[in-house]
Amino acid sequence: MQIITISKQTMSGGQQLAERLAEKLGYRCLSRDELLRAATEEGIKVGKLEMAMVKPGLFTEQLALERDHYLAFSTAFLCQKAMEGGLVYHGRVGHLLLQGMKNILRVRVLADEEYRINEVRQKLNLDRKKAQQYIEGVDEGRRRWVHNMYGISWDDASNHDVIINLSQMNVENAASALVSFAQLPDFRITPASKKILDDLLLAANVRIIISRDDKIHNAHVKVRSDSGKVTVTYLPQDIKIAQAIPDVVQKHLPDLKDIHTTMAMTNILWVQEEFQPNTELYNQIVDIATKWNAAIELVKLTPEGEITEKDQGVEAKTEETANVIAGEYNGGIEEDTPEPENDKGGLRATLDELSKVGKSGGGRIVVGGERQLANALDRTISYTLVVIGDVFLSKGHAAKIRAIRDLRSYLSDRIKVPVVTADELEVQYLFGKQDVIRMAA
Repeated sequence: MQIITISKQTMSGGQQLAERLAEKLGYRCLSRDELLRAATEEGIKVGKLEMAMVKPGLFTEQLALERDHYLAFSTAFLCQKAMEGGLVYHGRVGHLLLQGMKNILRVRVLADEEYRINEVRQKLNLDRKKAQQYIEGVDEGRRRWVHNMYGISWDDASNHDVIINLSQMNVENAASALVSFAQLPDFRITPASKKILDDLLLAANVRIIISRDDKIHNAHVKVRSDSGKVTVTYLPQDIKIAQAIPDVVQKHLPDLKDIHTTMAMTNILWVQEEFQPNTELYNQIVDIATKWNAAIELVKLTPEGEITEKDQGVEAKTEETANVIAGEYNGGIEEDTPEPENDKGGLRATLDELSKVGKSGGGRIVVGGERQLANALDRTISYTLVVIGDVFLSKGHAAKIRAIRDLRSYLSDRIKVPVVTADELEVQYLFGKQDVIRMAA
C-alpha cells in the first residue's frame, strides 16, 4: 500500500502525469472529480460549499457543518481507497485530508504561463486574452478554497515533497522520475502510518455518523481517534444534543467501546517531550483551559535521531494514544515492536487525568522537528494557544534555548496563534478573578 497525492495548477498536465504514474506503478488513479461525485451522492451540498469557500460573505453556520461533513467524508473516502492498494490521487491538496500521515509522496505539478495558455486555447477554443483570464480565475478560486478549507497557502512549496514543471519535462520522463521517488523507503507506508490511517478512518466515520443523524447533526464537534479511542469535542451550546452522541455512534459502530465526549470552546496545544500529570505546568494549563473552556491536546515531540528507550514500542501494536512510532530512524521504515508494559513518556497517564476533569483533546507522538510537528496538526481545529514545554532534552542549555525559540517562531508563522514557552505561561496567561472580571467588562 502506498499513497501519492498530486496537486496541480490549471492546465498544467497534472492529470496526465497522475494517470501515467498510476499506470507505471500498477496503482489506482483517483481524481477529485470522483471524490466530489461520491460526496454529492452522500447528500453533501458540494456546489454551495464550493461557492462559499471562494466567495467572501457567503459562509454560514450551516455551511460550516456542511464543510465538516465534507472533510470527514473525503477523508474516509480517501482512506478506504488507499487501504485497497496503491493509490495516486490528483486534485488540489489531497494530502491535507490525511493529517498526521507520514510517508505520503506529495507532488506539486506546475507549468509556465505560456504552456498553460496554449493548453487552454487548444482544449477550450478561447483566444489568448480569455484563456489567460480563465487560468487566473480558476487559480484564484483554488487558492481561496485551500486557504478557507485548510488555513494554508496553496502556493507554499513546503507543503510538497517534489515540484515538477511540465513545461520543462514531458509527462513520460516526469512519471519515470516519480516512480524512482516512490521506491524510496521514506514514501512507503509503515505499520505506524497504517495505524494513523486506521485512526483517521475511524474518526471520519464517527463524524459522518454524527452528520447523518437527525438528532445530533447540528452539533459543532471535532472528532479524534487515538489508537481506536475516540474523543468528541463539542461546544457549550450543544451540551444537550452532545449527550446522545455516544449512543448514536455505538449504534452504528457496535465494536467501538471507547468513546468520550468533552465540552470546549477552543483547543490548547501542549507540546512536550516527557509528560507528567499533576505537575505545576499541568495545573497551570488545566487552569487556563478551565477559564477558557478549552480542551487540551497533547503532542509528545521526539526529535529525529534522538529517540530514547522510553519511546520504543509506543506505536504499531500498542494501546497508547500515540500517532507516530518512535524508534531509530531508518529512512522512514518503522519496525513492529513489543507492546510496552507501562506508559512511556507519560502521555497516556496525562490524558487519563485530563479526561477525569473533562479537558482531554486527544494526544499523539510526533517524531521529528518543527516541520513534522506542523504537518501533523489538524488544520480544521481552532487553537487559541500553543504551549511549548520541556523539549529537546538531549541538547545543551544554549542549543536547547535556540531550538525552542526556532520551534516557537516556526509554529507562530504556521498556525497564527500565540505560542509561548512554559516560563512565559504564568506571566502572560495566568490571572486571578479580578483580572477575569476586568476582561469580561
